[in-house]
Amino acid sequence: MPIYDYRCTCCQTSFERSQSMNAEPPSCPACGGTTARVFLCAPAVHGRMARGRDQAVRSLQPADTPRGHQHGAGCGCGHS
Repeated sequence: MPIYDYRCTCCQTSFERSQSMNAEPPSCPACGGTTARVFLCAPAVHGRMARGRDQAVRSLQPADTPRGHQHGAGCGCGHS
């Protein structure tokens, strides 16, 4: 059976649950409220594959501005 991630719509508690694809969303274990299935954008990977995923995620984040650099017209860094 697949494991799904859920988040409570009332208290925002996140949890996992193993259940069939067609099962109704479970109640929140913290408050008993309604939950919604959370769709993750990337699968969990381990070992050598994890390094490539981490590098890809870091490449999407903006780089820190070097000290002494001033953004402006013609600076060439792409930030304004």
